[in-house]
Amino acid sequence: MSMDMGTRMFKEEGWIRKTCKVCGKPFWTLDPNRETCGDPPCDEYEFIGKPGIPKKYTLEEMREAFLGFFERNGHGRVKRYPVLPRWRDDVLLVGASIMDFQPWVISGEAEPPANPLTISQPSIRFTDIDNVGITGRHFTIFEMMAHHAFNYPGKPIYWMDETVEYAYEFFTKDLGMKGEDITFKENPWAGGGNAGPAFEVLYKGLEVATLVFMQYKKAPENAPKEQIVEIKGDKYVPMETRVVDTGYGLERLVWMSQGTPTAYDAVLGYVVDPLKRMAGVEKIDERILMENSRLAGMFDIEDMGDLKVLRREVANKVGISVEELEKAVRPYELIYAIADHTKALTFMLADGVIPSNVKAGYLARLLIRKSIRHMRELGIEVPLSEIMAMHIKELHRTYPEFKEMEDVILDIVNVEEKRYKETLKRGSGLVKREIAKLKKQGKKEIPLENLILYYESHGLTPEIVKEVAESEGIKVHVPDNFYTLVAKEAERTEEEEKEKALVDFELVQGLPDTRTLYYEDPFMKEFDAKVLKVIEDWVILDQTAFYPEGGGQPCDLGELEGVEVLDVQKIGKVILHKVKDASRFKEGQEVHGRIDWERRIQHMRHHTGTHVLMGALVRVLGKHVWQAGSQLNTDWARLDIAHYKRISQEELREIEKLANKIVMENRKVTWEWLPRTEAEQRYGFRLYQGGVVPGKVIRVLNIEEWDVQACGGTHLPHTGLIGPIKILRTERIQDGVERIIFAAGEAAIKWMQESEAIIKKTSEIFRVPPEKLPETAQKFFDEWKKARKEVEKLKKELAKLLIYELEAKVEKIGEIEFIGDVVEGDIDHLREAALKLKRPNRVIAVISEDTGAVVVAVGDEIEHKAGELIRVITSIAGGGGGGKKDLAQGKIKNVLKAREALEELKKRL
Repeated sequence: MSMDMGTRMFKEEGWIRKTCKVCGKPFWTLDPNRETCGDPPCDEYEFIGKPGIPKKYTLEEMREAFLGFFERNGHGRVKRYPVLPRWRDDVLLVGASIMDFQPWVISGEAEPPANPLTISQPSIRFTDIDNVGITGRHFTIFEMMAHHAFNYPGKPIYWMDETVEYAYEFFTKDLGMKGEDITFKENPWAGGGNAGPAFEVLYKGLEVATLVFMQYKKAPENAPKEQIVEIKGDKYVPMETRVVDTGYGLERLVWMSQGTPTAYDAVLGYVVDPLKRMAGVEKIDERILMENSRLAGMFDIEDMGDLKVLRREVANKVGISVEELEKAVRPYELIYAIADHTKALTFMLADGVIPSNVKAGYLARLLIRKSIRHMRELGIEVPLSEIMAMHIKELHRTYPEFKEMEDVILDIVNVEEKRYKETLKRGSGLVKREIAKLKKQGKKEIPLENLILYYESHGLTPEIVKEVAESEGIKVHVPDNFYTLVAKEAERTEEEEKEKALVDFELVQGLPDTRTLYYEDPFMKEFDAKVLKVIEDWVILDQTAFYPEGGGQPCDLGELEGVEVLDVQKIGKVILHKVKDASRFKEGQEVHGRIDWERRIQHMRHHTGTHVLMGALVRVLGKHVWQAGSQLNTDWARLDIAHYKRISQEELREIEKLANKIVMENRKVTWEWLPRTEAEQRYGFRLYQGGVVPGKVIRVLNIEEWDVQACGGTHLPHTGLIGPIKILRTERIQDGVERIIFAAGEAAIKWMQESEAIIKKTSEIFRVPPEKLPETAQKFFDEWKKARKEVEKLKKELAKLLIYELEAKVEKIGEIEFIGDVVEGDIDHLREAALKLKRPNRVIAVISEDTGAVVVAVGDEIEHKAGELIRVITSIAGGGGGGKKDLAQGKIKNVLKAREALEELKKRL
């Protein structure tokens, strides 16, 4: 990408553009003697043991220094966004500050919360999970401090000149870095469908910031040739909006100011130190950790080979063997990883991720299990929730939401830890069975795809599989980047799902938006309109009171000009009515519509009821509860919520009571259309309970001091109109998701009446009043159980008697002994008797006269097969049966022919 990156500061302050003699990339420096760009592996860390910033900073101090600097320079300070991005459905977690503003702000559909703005955004990335703890600098969670400017067409804010100047001023004036040691390396950036020129800001061998000038987007198929720019092998075209997208590493800058052996020591000491004490880790020579970080900074660990090379180089440098080095640093690496993973978890759980087997929940579970595993290896016996509590205690000053959610966060982790222990118990059996299979096939090693499968389907980490397998003599090779591979899998399925959801817009191109009368007056039952177009079976009107299917609410039915309406759908902003006979409609015709009001009012009761119930669920179960889906019907509705355990009976009663209290208080329900950013700032991301809502303005539904959501459904103006809310049942539909099935209004009354009728009928059968039903049913049940035991005992006696009787009826047919008789009893007793009477040269055939059951048993020395002999009996007495050589059973149709059948069998023998 040819682009003049000589900014105002570079030209005026005497910066020199040089080419790095190691990597060949261009960079800017004030030092005329400098030959390398400052980026590892061209340069190594120079700040370990000698901090590169004169004052030591904590995380809080550094964050404040950064945000304060940009605030003084005219940027609006914006609060962090949740790490679970509720405003978009194309990524699982927020991995960079710019993701907060994609797609709505960048596309110009929503105003930025401030322009320019500054933010410190906790970001979670799983791409380096296998490097965490080892390299000294990789984290799964880090804070990306940033300043962003959105240059919309005709409204420029600032661009490259100012961005470079801000960086230099903040680093030198505010933090006291040496100007001649700072380099700006040119390195174009691409990601998430956008691209642009970029500077990496390097200091003492560490990248401390990246300044990206996002100005291109992926080129469409038919883009004009002259507009196309190629970046990293992909084609791009210029964007209308140009975005300044910067990222400053908070943890890295704190590390730079402290010069500790690793970045973890600088920012996670409050967890690292107690973990060292718990694990009884010997104090390590600081030099080892310093060399480890310094050399790890020189290359990325992509696989097993890289880690071996790193170990060898560090061992040589400090003059010990690789084995001694492993033994010394391994406990430290585990402790660092636990500290990082539990911090990432604290953010994920506080922001509503529920551990499960899918999407972000899968990544949370991965962190929990990996951390427990590391603690086991260190011999630390405390529950994982204790480590989580350390983060909450340390971080709640900055993030008060952690304190509010503490009980829920710790409970989730305890529940998961218990589950994991159960999985391990079950799992070792599974692995043993799988190993037996592999041995049969003559395999000596468990393949990688099996390891991934055991992990994904059964939650078995490769370390457990390895432990079990090696005790059984089967090899397991766990790649160093195992968790990176499985995290990638989880993120990939997300993208594939997105591609399926495209709708055919061709049909309605060029038609005006349909006026939505159902929003203007949700109680409108009839209306007049004009036909704009008829496409196949679909009629499009200029306005309609028919609600189209969407947001979990089914469409309205009814009639247009007396013709039945079968379906109502929405494409973009155009509403289509599917009718029984489209030939009755012509363009320009005036029509009268009437909706099926009974159906619609029930949908409204259920929809407003869903919002009332949601408010009750959050208050009873906790703030982690989010809607995971809903579906309304006329007779019942279902609401799926993210929750980490089954809902107890007490909780259900409490939820139901609370929901009905809100109904009886007849609270006001209002709705308004708000610009997206204003709605988010006013109500937060809890707006997006029902998923991502598209558009520049969103419809916000507000139940007075109870529940606020973005929702496009039709609602009642007061909660009192919902009528009673009755929870019918709950079920767990998948890991981490509970389904609540409930009824409101008439549907709830109908259900209560039906339940009452069942109780009444049962009372009549038992001849006791309803309140005595439980104890009466218990009494009958106990008596029945006792009687059943008696019957079993008697049947056993009968079976003994039967054997005794039959034994006396042995006949000789040549060399064969034969016992054949018609007796009383069911098939189990006949079979038991036949097996007890079996001898090598004996055939037994018994038929029950009361049940028609038949059993034939054949001794080992006889060439006849039991299955064939039973067919002799059924050929005469009807029915059917079958079995193996020694035993067959079945049922005859005509008991009167039983003896005749036995005679025929004797002839056959």
